[in-house]
Amino acid sequence: MGSRRRRGAQCLIPFAVTSFDDLTWEQLGGKLDRELHAAFLITKAVVPEMISRNYGRLVYLSTGLSRRPRAGMITLGTAKAALDQFVRYVALELAPYGITANLVAPATVDETKITEQLTADQVGHLGATNPMGRLVRPDEVARTIAFLTSEDSGFTTGHYLPVNGGLSMD
Repeated sequence: MGSRRRRGAQCLIPFAVTSFDDLTWEQLGGKLDRELHAAFLITKAVVPEMISRNYGRLVYLSTGLSRRPRAGMITLGTAKAALDQFVRYVALELAPYGITANLVAPATVDETKITEQLTADQVGHLGATNPMGRLVRPDEVARTIAFLTSEDSGFTTGHYLPVNGGLSMD
């Protein structure tokens, strides 16, 4: 992954794309540690002020891989599944303070570091397999996050919200 950033690019916590057979504990444990450590530290940093105001909105990014495994994605899927459960506990404990905690789980997002690593044919195939016939756009993910951070979402907490054009329907 290069250091070049452009509109729509995102910072990623690296992970190995590998089978369980080739997986090492360092790969899996490292991804789990980095993913949960980041969420834990950020949450710990902002929650005291939210509690003092009796108001707050926490939104975390997940992935459909936390619920629907795909070959080679064991490190990312497992780490995000742990994050999903962490957020549910945070939501439960902070709800009495008017604080919500939710997950947004986009499918492959166009114009990101992930799609930059794919060929045009691979990107086209990913889009074609989606019921809406394309990848999710960064602005669609942003609008979902904006809703979850708004007053309108005040009674929504502990939820996992896929933004995937119908790729999976729960």
